Order: sequence, then structure tokens, then C-alpha cells
Amino acid sequence: MRLPGSSYTWITTLWYQGERRTIVESVTQHLEAVKATAAPLPPRTAAAPTTTPATARAADTVLGTAGLVTVLLGAFLPMLDFFIVNVALPTIDHDLAAGPAVLELVAAGYGIAFAVLLVLGGRLGDIFGRRRLFVAGAVAFALTSLACGLAPGAWSLVAARAAQGASAALLIPQVLGTITAATTGARRARALSVYGAVGGISVVVGQVLGGMLVAADLFGTGWRSVFLLNVPFALLTLVLALRYVPESRSPQPARVDILGTVLLTATLLALLVPLMEGRAVGWPLWTWLLLAAFPFLAVAFVRAERRAERSGGAPLVPPSLLRIPEMRRGLGIALPYFAGFGGFMFVIAVALQQGLRLGPVAAGWALVPMAVGYFFASLSGPRLIGRFGSRVLSAGAVVQALGLATLIATVLADWAHFSPLRMAPGVALAGIGQGLIGTPLFRVVLSQVPPERAGVGSGVLATGQQSSLALGVATLGTLYLSLSPTLGMAHALAVTLGLQLLGSFTILALSTRLPRTVG
Repeated sequence: MRLPGSSYTWITTLWYQGERRTIVESVTQHLEAVKATAAPLPPRTAAAPTTTPATARAADTVLGTAGLVTVLLGAFLPMLDFFIVNVALPTIDHDLAAGPAVLELVAAGYGIAFAVLLVLGGRLGDIFGRRRLFVAGAVAFALTSLACGLAPGAWSLVAARAAQGASAALLIPQVLGTITAATTGARRARALSVYGAVGGISVVVGQVLGGMLVAADLFGTGWRSVFLLNVPFALLTLVLALRYVPESRSPQPARVDILGTVLLTATLLALLVPLMEGRAVGWPLWTWLLLAAFPFLAVAFVRAERRAERSGGAPLVPPSLLRIPEMRRGLGIALPYFAGFGGFMFVIAVALQQGLRLGPVAAGWALVPMAVGYFFASLSGPRLIGRFGSRVLSAGAVVQALGLATLIATVLADWAHFSPLRMAPGVALAGIGQGLIGTPLFRVVLSQVPPERAGVGSGVLATGQQSSLALGVATLGTLYLSLSPTLGMAHALAVTLGLQLLGSFTILALSTRLPRTVG
């Protein structure tokens, strides 16, 4: 109801003290007098929706369902390729006469390039736009996958794999950065949970799909099909990104930290290269020199980043970002989780093919129970997290430990009759536990990262993920291959699984220090 002298004042509630009847009658009489003298009001109609430039811009920066599917496809392909090559290595060795040292580089070159350039990829997305870098990464991933599939020799395949890892480092940080910057609240939480699920499932699917493709020998391509398959899917990702993924960037992008980038690259190379190549080349002097240089390079990197932040610069990995409890503790969980996951997948693939003499298809299908367990645990993850918070990670660590203990007992009980069927209960339990850990982990780590730092935050997390996967392959894989000639396949496998079991207990201890409520 409109009062005289104000066209924007409407009475909706009358607050009064005293006798109700007198006040209501007084107000009614006054309003009738006003109605008799006032000009008639225009009829009220439903207001047309008003779209201002600000609201239009806001709508353009929201990540819809199609956009989420697109960025998740962009994340799935690089993660898949980290492990899809495992079951193809024997065939690559046969066709290209690669030898063990070069085969290690085929697997390691991708992971090393992927890990050392991830933080830089996140920073470039902050500066130039995350969709732009995502599109560029998709194009580069398609071209480098094609180069891998057409490689004429072993060393050209190594070079193409390293380039493929570098292109993957452009894609992955933009996925996490876009999700963090273009979603909010419950939608962001669900998107990060799905991203965690995609990461774990892609690893298992990589082993299964790799074996099937090698055995199928599509059009006579053999092992090359595991790389050529990426090309059409990467191009599809490119087309969908141009249509459905919103552009986002940091409102105050920082310059590239050249010194930090060089030191981080040198630090990771000094650790990962000798661990991955040392056994294959006989541990020459240069491997020990690199390992000895690793702690000094790591200290130099930390000091350079602290100095850059104190002076008002833009460090590659801001120490203040690591002071966020969720980020710091989540990264502490990520190290044993991904290292154990990566080492497990590599060791199981080798044990099944070399120890049990299974073909690539049978070796891949042996991990289907793990994929199924991981998938269903991932589906229930968001609902469980909303109800129980970070306790879900603790429960996942316990279930994973039970699965690994079951698998160790199965291995030691009767290795002569060990088979994919006998290992199914253990790997299924391990998959369920890994799904309960991996699904909420990304949500926990990035929950308190400000949107303007989404690129660097996602780059740090993705670097931790890929470095840990590579470290797991290097340490557990090297340990298994070193122990198996003396201890035998069964006991070497039991030792490496036992180390992963200790990692589960570490995850359990660290998860109890996380905030119980996950945003």
C-alpha cells in the first residue's frame, strides 16, 4: 500500500503498542481519505527480468553441467595416459628393441615432465585465462599423442612422451582452477568430489583399456593405439571447451616466477630421474650425485619462495598458501596416498605379466574389482562427506588397509595358485578404501583456497599428485624389481604391499587432524 509523498514505500506489517481497534480504525480512515484524492496507481504487472551487464558477465562465468563434463574429460585423458602405457611396455620393447632403461624413460618421461611443469601451467592459466590454456593444452595433447602413436623408434617415443607430459601440465591445472573459480558452495563441493573420482578411476581404467587395446591390435596398430585413441577425444574436448567452458583468470595475475620454476624443476628432476632410471642403468655415479643434490635444491627452492613473498613478489608456490591448514594437511595425505596408488598399479601390472605370465588383457581385467569398488565408493563419497566430514578419509584408510592385508595374506598363502579370482576380494576392498580417500581429498585441500588463487592452488595440488604417483612408481617399482630375483615374486610383492599398508596407517593418522566439517 503506497503512502503519500513516497512512491516506493509499501506497508506490509503494522507494528503497534496499545489498543488494537483504535489504531486500526485510525489508519483505515486516513488511507481512505488518501485514496479519494490520490491519482490511480498503474496496474501492477509481472516485471520483466532485467539483465544488466554485471549479471550477464556473472552468468558467463558460471560452469554449467556441460562445461563440467568437458573439463573432466580434459582431466581424464592425461590421468589415463599416466598408466595406460604400463601393460603396453612389453610389446613396445619387442617392437622397438627399447631395452629396460629406455622403457623406464617411456613411462617416466611423461610423469616427470607432467610433474615439473604443473605449477607453471596453473600460473599461466591465472595470467592468460584458464579456458585459453585449456584449449591450448587440448591441442598440444592431441598432437603429442599423435607423435607418440607414430614414433618410428624408441628414443623418438621417449621425446614424444615427454612432450605429451608437458601438454598435460597445461590441461590439469586449468580443470581444478576453473572448478574453483567458476563454481560455489555445494556445486563446487560436488565438482571437486567428482574430479577426485575421475582421477582414481582413470588410473584403473588405463590398465584395463591398455591391455584390451594392445590385444585387439586395431588395424595392425598394436601398442600405438593406446596413444592414437587420445587424438579424437582431445579434439572433442577442444570443441566442447570453446562452447561450454567459461573463461576465468586471476583479477590480479602475478608474473611468472622464473627462479622458482627453475629451482622446482631441478629439485623434482634430481629426485625422480635417478629413482626411475637408476636400477635400469646400474646406478652409475651421476644418479647418486643427483640424489645428493636433491635436499640442497629443495632448501634453495623453499628459501627463494619465502624471500620472494616477503619482498612482495609472486612466488611460484606461495608459502602463505601452505599455511592454510586444509591445504597443508591435505598435501600430507596426498603423498602416501598417491605414492602407494601409483606404486601398486605398476607393481601389480608387472607381477601379473612377468610373475603369472598373464597376457595384457587378463592383467588388465584382474583390476576390474578395484575399479568397481572405487566407482561405487566415489558415488557415495559426496553424500558421506556431507554427513560425516573428514571422517570419511579415516574410514577409507581403514578399508584400504584391510584390503592390502587381505591381498598380502593371499599372496603368501599360495603363490603357485595365485590368480585374478583369488586376488579379487583384496583388490576390491582396496579400491573401496581408495575411493573413500581420493574422492574427498581434492575437496578438502581446495576448500579454503580463495578463488583468485585457484590457479596456483590447483597447480600445487596437481604437482603433489603427479609427483607422488611418479615417486610411488620409482620407489615401490624399483624395490619390487630389485627384490624379486632374490626373494622371489611372492615375497617381493608382499614387501611392497606391506609398505603401502604402512602408508594407509599414515593416512589414518593424518586424517584425524583435518577439520571434521568439510566445506
